[in-house]
Amino acid sequence: MTAFRAWFITGTDTGVGKTAVACALIHAARAQGFAALGMKPVAAGTQQIGNEQINEDTARLRAASSFDPGPNLITPYCLRAPASPHIAAEDENIRIEPPRIRQAFDALRQRCERLFVEGVGGLLAPLGQRLDASAIAHELGLPVILVTGLRLGCINHALLTAEAIAARGLPLAGWIANALEPEMPRLFENIDALRQRIDAPLLGTLPHTPGAAPAALAPFVSLPV
Repeated sequence: MTAFRAWFITGTDTGVGKTAVACALIHAARAQGFAALGMKPVAAGTQQIGNEQINEDTARLRAASSFDPGPNLITPYCLRAPASPHIAAEDENIRIEPPRIRQAFDALRQRCERLFVEGVGGLLAPLGQRLDASAIAHELGLPVILVTGLRLGCINHALLTAEAIAARGLPLAGWIANALEPEMPRLFENIDALRQRIDAPLLGTLPHTPGAAPAALAPFVSLPV
């Protein structure tokens, strides 16, 4: 029987492509014959998709997965307002609690071999008064994959996030570069600077391909060893 493995996916900021990377990794795992699922424990902002009121990232992870475990397990905290999760939760008088996330995670791990848990916002995005997104990785005991959005300032953002990961005692399994702009000046020099400074392997570089199918991006990423 294949041993279960899971990772926590965070980003240098919101909007840097965590969901695109998560979906690409799911498809990469599926291509290797694994039953793979995506999870986004906390999501803020919903829209009508078909006959469901659902978060767009949740819907994308659900579609990329080997099978559909249902939105309530993928996203146990689906908040309506498109705002920082601590604000959206306060609007609904909801307290985000890691044990509830653990319960959904444990249910999913019984049904798959590879599980990719996407965070919300950046690593330190607040979930409550004394809670931030890094608490999810701690609660689940997961190594981190860092998504770096390639744009001006990305070196500083990536190194600060890598330091925050280390400061919280979380292992960094690797990082993935995501080209956010069609023609970023000195793209490869920026990637090389990060490779020299981040003490974890580069797991792939996603090209700037807006609207690309997640399965088409799978060849650009590698699963952590």
